[in-house]
Amino acid sequence: MLGWLLYLGLAFSALVLLLVLVLVLLVTPQRGPNFPPGPPAFPLLGNLLQLSMKNPLPDLNKIAHRYGNVYSLFLGRRPAVMLHGLQAVKEALMMRATDFAGRPQGLMVNHVTDSKGLIMADYGPAWKEHRRFALSAMRNFGLGKVTMEQRILKETAFICSHFEKNARTPVNPQGLIHSAASNIICSILFGTRYDYEDNVLSFIIKSFKENAEAANSAWAMIYDTLPLLRRLPLPFQKIFKNYDALKKHTRDIIAEHKQTRVLGEPRDVIDCYLDEMEKRGTVGSCLDEERLVMLLLDLHFAGTDTSSNTILTALLYLTTYRDAQVLCQHEIDSVLGESPDVSYDDRHQMPFFMATIHEIQRLANIAPLGVFHATTRNTTLMGYHIPQGTLVITNLTSVLHEASHWERPHEFFPAHFLNSRGEFVKPEAFLAFSAGPRVCLGEALARMELFLILVTLLRRFHFVWPKSKSKPDLKPVFGGIQAPKPYYLEAHPRRRK
Repeated sequence: MLGWLLYLGLAFSALVLLLVLVLVLLVTPQRGPNFPPGPPAFPLLGNLLQLSMKNPLPDLNKIAHRYGNVYSLFLGRRPAVMLHGLQAVKEALMMRATDFAGRPQGLMVNHVTDSKGLIMADYGPAWKEHRRFALSAMRNFGLGKVTMEQRILKETAFICSHFEKNARTPVNPQGLIHSAASNIICSILFGTRYDYEDNVLSFIIKSFKENAEAANSAWAMIYDTLPLLRRLPLPFQKIFKNYDALKKHTRDIIAEHKQTRVLGEPRDVIDCYLDEMEKRGTVGSCLDEERLVMLLLDLHFAGTDTSSNTILTALLYLTTYRDAQVLCQHEIDSVLGESPDVSYDDRHQMPFFMATIHEIQRLANIAPLGVFHATTRNTTLMGYHIPQGTLVITNLTSVLHEASHWERPHEFFPAHFLNSRGEFVKPEAFLAFSAGPRVCLGEALARMELFLILVTLLRRFHFVWPKSKSKPDLKPVFGGIQAPKPYYLEAHPRRRK
């Protein structure tokens, strides 16, 4: 009798749990009082069915047109506030900067990175300490100095050599440019560079590329929305496998540095961090080796993908818009004359070139939805109440294409960055690197790389679209980090007096 009662009790408990689960799954997510409006949500999936997984930007624009520049969506059962246009993004990231400086937790990207490093670490003492360290270390190793120019120009020489060996023949520049960008940041982080055919470099670039694609795929959305499926052998497991391999590779480099470094004589960012750990000790410091691994991977990924995809987009546009390419070359020749190399300071005398690369950055739109934010406390935005911990997504595409701020928002038009006197100007709606406390850490390095690499390449080559290839497709492949579709170009050596 007792056994039957126990069996009935367990069966009843299981039935109650099942009913609770069904109710949770079937209940439609509801918005709180004075929460931003948005389209009705479905049980379990929220608004996911109303967004294209291939490219949700057109759908987001339609929703903003109906509900306003601050609206809400449900990603599964998780509410997210969408910011559309300069006014909303500026108020959140600049005027209420600390309130919106957090990062959402519990997503796949958090689990992959353990919410450490810089990109997805939440706003707090550990993140602040590591951002200060990273900025200081980057400056120590030449950011904004001649030594950094030399690093970039040294790597650019390898790019030029490759184009010279393959002059006047169709070349896919993707692997070449990704390798160069990776080597530049490697020289700062690890004090080394790799040959472009090196298997290690290929492994790093391939892993970063696959992870970026996976993080913005439908499978990532499924992982974030349906926790019960996370342990299953589904395609999103690939990103964890890649990241484990990258972490092992990075730990091996750190271990080697610990054996060979000389205290007080840092060769790179790793030595700097290890010196700082030793100086501070274990009390009252957030620095540790596991955070160093994540910091290095964040810096390496950000310094590889964003810069390389922007340079690839620039070459694509300059090859397509030959008039702009020729005008840039005339300006470069006029300013540099017989100088053997370009200097970053030369940018002040090249307004049209600066306007051109900024316009390309605007259209490249490398991070179309930025990196997701979260509120650090209860706050308000444009009259709406936003609770602490709310996921916030900044639609940077809407800012970079806002008709009220750009004369020709969907066209290539370098004059967007020139005033009536032909001087270079930067409109406030140019938020390619986001804004506020979480503004892209590598912005200064990316600007220097873009200028020095592209000036050097245009000084030495005409870039031409191959006659054997179809017309260029300027529409990028959507992702957290957008990239141009694969393409071929020809590099024709220029005759210089």
